Amino acid sequence: MTPQESVTVDEAAPPGEVLLRATDLTKHYPVRGRRQVLRAVDGVSLEVRGGETLGVVGESGCGKSTLGRCLVRLTELTGGRVEFDGQDISTLSNRRLPNRVRPGMQLVFQDPQASRNPRRRAGDIVAEPLLVHRYGDKHAVRRKVGELFDVVGLAGGRSGTEVQQPHEFSGGQRQRIGIARGFLGDAN
Repeated sequence: MTPQESVTVDEAAPPGEVLLRATDLTKHYPVRGRRQVLRAVDGVSLEVRGGETLGVVGESGCGKSTLGRCLVRLTELTGGRVEFDGQDISTLSNRRLPNRVRPGMQLVFQDPQASRNPRRRAGDIVAEPLLVHRYGDKHAVRRKVGELFDVVGLAGGRSGTEVQQPHEFSGGQRQRIGIARGFLGDAN
């Protein structure tokens, strides 16, 4: 776990309107061999409006990553409700989540080194969600990756930063790669 995680939400609604709402969000894990449960997330409610970014700060092991994974529906909920752009996505299976939900919400982890494959090139790391969500052909994806590198203050394809591996970047540059990857919602 890292001390801080962020959730980036696409501008699906006008500034000020609620894009993401969690109500009494709960995630409990059974403890093997016991009747107890681990209360990773317990009764969290929040709203993220257009033009806002949510940062979650807390001690290691307090449930930040689990909360983020619940919000983007990478982890099944024990209880509560998650709405994205006015639609309840709490009970939808991964297969039934609308195509706009996953590209519209991205987790940006504070420790980019721990959250990315160190053997992959920076451009491939940013391109992966674009390819998964079928943004376009490989040329369109490469163009978009270059644009995203420019947006976050990395030189993009012009200087070869896209072909570098994460260990070749400073900590701040690795964080920018994670942020560029989080801009997927702006790709469409």
